[in-house]
Amino acid sequence: MMGSESDAPPPPSSTPLDWKFSQVFGERAAGEEVQEVDIISAIEFNKSGSHLATGDRGGRVVLFERTDVKDNSTRKDLENSDYTVSHHPEFRYKTEFQSHEPEFDYLKSLEIEEKINKIKWCQTANGALFLLSTNDKTIKFWKVQEKKIKKISETNLDTSNVKSNGLGPVLSLPNGDFSFLAGGFGSLRLPVVVVSSQETNLVANCRRVYAHAHDYHINSISNNSDGETFISADDLRINLWNLEISSQSFNIVDVKPPNMEDLTEVITSAEFHPINCNTLAYSSSKGSIRLVDLRQSALCDNHFQLFEEHEAPGSRSFFTEIIASISDIKFSKDGRHILSRDYMTLKLWDINMNSGPVATFPVHEYLRPKLCDLYENDSIFDKFECCQSGDGSRVATGSYSNLFRVFESGSKEATTLEASRNPMRRQVPTPAKPVRSLPSITRVVGRRGTEAQVTDANGNSYDFTTKLLHLAWHPSENLIACAAANSLYMYYA
Repeated sequence: MMGSESDAPPPPSSTPLDWKFSQVFGERAAGEEVQEVDIISAIEFNKSGSHLATGDRGGRVVLFERTDVKDNSTRKDLENSDYTVSHHPEFRYKTEFQSHEPEFDYLKSLEIEEKINKIKWCQTANGALFLLSTNDKTIKFWKVQEKKIKKISETNLDTSNVKSNGLGPVLSLPNGDFSFLAGGFGSLRLPVVVVSSQETNLVANCRRVYAHAHDYHINSISNNSDGETFISADDLRINLWNLEISSQSFNIVDVKPPNMEDLTEVITSAEFHPINCNTLAYSSSKGSIRLVDLRQSALCDNHFQLFEEHEAPGSRSFFTEIIASISDIKFSKDGRHILSRDYMTLKLWDINMNSGPVATFPVHEYLRPKLCDLYENDSIFDKFECCQSGDGSRVATGSYSNLFRVFESGSKEATTLEASRNPMRRQVPTPAKPVRSLPSITRVVGRRGTEAQVTDANGNSYDFTTKLLHLAWHPSENLIACAAANSLYMYYA
């Protein structure tokens, strides 16, 4: 398992990619006010990359399908092609459905938002799409498939036709419900349901509801590679479910102390290994990642691998633990590496090497002098997601001012793009060192009396009110989908 070849980090990429705008859905006009319920809160590609799902704060799930790839092209046809297909990926709107509704827990006097926290695709079957969606408390298993439209066939008991044809006197029942010819019909055609072979309609059915298993807000769901089970995680517990059984789950990780005053860290994210069905990883608010093996015991209190970066002596401050909290983790496609995002950085970990990350990518280093202001306006608690390319050579994550950054493996220099039709409009160099010259920083005071915007010493302006939290990388191509408020942007390279 631990050969000399396998211990090396991913090879560095050659040159930065040239990213171009592909598509936008839900683009808002200048000055148009964004409705809270329309803000996108989750993005996920399916395993093949042929479909994309988004969830929003209004509890809706919207599905998109790729249109630029012909499904009937065989591998042999592609191999025999004497040219390279140079088109950019295109998606189209497929359907949408209301996944969750606002609820109220009367026992706890707690209002439960309809906001979609996470979406995960499941294995397809018989041409139908399956996915899991969750809000703070309830997970739902959805089946989306095309169904032929059924119609009621015409009958020969239509009063208007009878009268217009002049076929004789019409007798009516006393209540006027039916009418028919005197002397009767030669043949009576009763209404039947017939299937129209031409028209189809996409129908979303909720197959199962997995509820009442979490006392705290669900922050993660993850499918197992066995295709049968999945996990859901909240602040203190991780539960294991079978897709076919919604009435019970098994608690496999529990970090709740006997006395809640002794609580020092919470679970922030959890994900199954993409290949090994017995292995999962979960991150904590202290900046650590633990690997556990489901074969060791029913309750996985003990981890078999712990990843954490030890802080430098004398560097600890009031904000150290807050900015160390990991907001998202992602396994690489081969399961060899784990990508984690904390407030300041992206880190890449080798699962066979727990001495430290194999690569650290600075994302918000320029904000280090502003941590006090970020704490005052709660921006320091923003939870940014991360993603990795299918070949593992590049990583990406979001930032403020609707910017996101793409890093090449082996390099700390980032390509900064803006979620707009012109992604290269703002080429912001990532400062290698934090800005120390406080007088050179201009301030724009926000509504709460704290900074809503910062301009650093290089003249780069950042708006804390516009943040790009959610993004996803296509599993096999250089295509990134990201959310800026209610708009879904796609970029290709």
